[in-house]
Amino acid sequence: MIDSLDVSYGDMWGSYEGPAHPAPIPSALAARRHAAGMSYAVLLSSRERPLAMAERWPRGRWRLYLFDDASRRARMIDFEPLGTDKLLGVRNTRLTTSDEQGHEAGSESGEGRSPVRVPHCHAPAFGDWHVFAPFLAQQGHEPAATVVLNDVSVEEGAGPLRPTGIERLFVPGPRDTPDGPAVVEPADAGMLRITSGRLAVTDPGYVSDPRTVAVPPGEYPVTLSLLRTARSVEVAAARVTFLDTPPHAWEMTLRPDEDPGLLGEGEFYGVGVDTGTVAFMDATREVDDEMLDDEVFDPLSYVDRPSVELPGTGTEPNLIAFTAGWGDGSYPVWTGRTEDGQAACVVVDFRLCPTDQETDTPGGTGPSPA
Repeated sequence: MIDSLDVSYGDMWGSYEGPAHPAPIPSALAARRHAAGMSYAVLLSSRERPLAMAERWPRGRWRLYLFDDASRRARMIDFEPLGTDKLLGVRNTRLTTSDEQGHEAGSESGEGRSPVRVPHCHAPAFGDWHVFAPFLAQQGHEPAATVVLNDVSVEEGAGPLRPTGIERLFVPGPRDTPDGPAVVEPADAGMLRITSGRLAVTDPGYVSDPRTVAVPPGEYPVTLSLLRTARSVEVAAARVTFLDTPPHAWEMTLRPDEDPGLLGEGEFYGVGVDTGTVAFMDATREVDDEMLDDEVFDPLSYVDRPSVELPGTGTEPNLIAFTAGWGDGSYPVWTGRTEDGQAACVVVDFRLCPTDQETDTPGGTGPSPA
């Protein structure tokens, strides 16, 4: 008889297999994501053994996984919204079976599907996880008439990634890095022309949704922080400077639909990189995809050419691209502002010189807006 369940929260599991969340989050953060219509996962356990995991998907959909005695996800039930306050079970899929020798077999085909025994349930408000208790019977568990829920989620941490040590990224001298000793060498990457009043920070191969910052039209210096080790020279950070005034405060450069309150400990919203390259450019600058290999990607070199300028024609804005730290991934973009709120500079940190917060917390890219 199951009369109590331990409740914990985390990011979506994906293909991860295990008895606990791979990336746990506090209940308060999960509640904020729930209110924003964003994804997260709820784990229901008993005596440190996982019994069910519910994933909240966009557009009111849910997916419930039921675990077997070996803490494997054995069954998957998909729910679609039914009206405004109910869920309809639409698929019931067996994921694992065991033969006589104990070997596992998985199935997400029609052969592994069976009717959903409980065809519908209430769409849960946050914390109302009793609605999933009846489904535990499909794995041989008998839930009590009243199931007590115990919140065992992790505590609130230090919050999103903080802009620590940004200025020091461009101070020349020795550094200790995860790969051993290195030396920082600032390098001039040219003058960036802004004509529209909006800077764009983006992967030059994917310019449809850049991070933008309002700045006065003009020409501004771009500086790279080169991290030289015994084996290579990497771009640790890149900066475009608009004012000689040192920044009074730093802020994460956000898109209009991004909310830092939905970020977990050490997480950030950043510039996504899929070509190993980031660019500073005017927000109105167009990029010819067919010319990128010859004019941007091929000329760049981790050995002796970390940046390249793609000139504009006449008075049109140019583009300055540079290699992105470790390559593909996502990297935080910080805007340094003066006391009266003007943008003094924008920095992309490729996280080759991690701060104590980045070293001590898992961090990573934040969730996508709903």
